Amino acid sequence: MSSEVKLKAESRTTFGKGAARRIRRDDKVPAVLYGHGTDPVHITLPGHDLMLALKTANALLSIELEGNSQLALPKQVQRDPVKGFIEHADLILVRRGEKVTVDVAIVLNGDPAPETLVTLDHQTVQIEAEATHIPESIEVAIEGLQVGTQILAKDLTLPPGSTLVLDEEALVVNFTAAPTAEEVEAELAEAEAEVGIEHDLSDEELEAQAVEADAAADDDTDSGSGGDREAGEGSSEE
Repeated sequence: MSSEVKLKAESRTTFGKGAARRIRRDDKVPAVLYGHGTDPVHITLPGHDLMLALKTANALLSIELEGNSQLALPKQVQRDPVKGFIEHADLILVRRGEKVTVDVAIVLNGDPAPETLVTLDHQTVQIEAEATHIPESIEVAIEGLQVGTQILAKDLTLPPGSTLVLDEEALVVNFTAAPTAEEVEAELAEAEAEVGIEHDLSDEELEAQAVEADAAADDDTDSGSGGDREAGEGSSEE
C-alpha cells in the first residue's frame, strides 16, 4: 500500500494558456481539485514534487491548501508529448474509509515452463478498494506453468479489503507454445512483404547468386556448343 504524499498547494486565480505557461516556468503545475459535490477548486502544485508522487500509480495525495488538508487521487494527468513533464492534473477528492474504483497493474513473478509464451491480456485489473489502502500492484506467480494454462480474473489473489470489478471470467494471463525461430522469421518476412520492405542482400547471398549465375551461364554455353556441332555434322553429310 502506498503512503500519503503531502503536497502544498496554492490557489490559482489566473487562467488561459499564457497563465499556464507562466505557472510552469515557475516549476509549478496547474491543477483542479473536485469531487463530493463541491465546486472545482483551481490550484497550483510544486512540479517536481508532483512528478515524483505520480511515479506511483494511484498515488494518494494529501493536498494542503490554506491551512486545510484534503485527500485526493489523480484522475487525469496531461503530459508534454515530447519532454514528458506534467502540464495539468485533475485530482478527485476522497475520504478515509471511502471505496474507490481504480485500475491496478498486474506484475508477473517467476518463469514459465521452457518454450512457453506468456501473454498478458490485461496489463491492469479494475478493482474496488478503500481509498487509503489501494495496492500498488497485484502479483501473479507463473513459475513453471505449462502451455495451455490460463489465469482468469477470478483466479487473482487480491489484497484484503479489495474486490474485483473486472468480469471474473476475463482472461488475464495466457500460456501458449512459443514460436520457433523459423516461424518468427517467416512471419517477419511475410509482414515486411505486405508493406513493401526490401533488404539489401548480404555478402553471402550475393556470392551465392553469383555462383548460380555462373553455373547458368556454363549450362547455356554447353547447350549452344552442342547445337553448333549438330549443325556442322549435318552440313558435312550433305
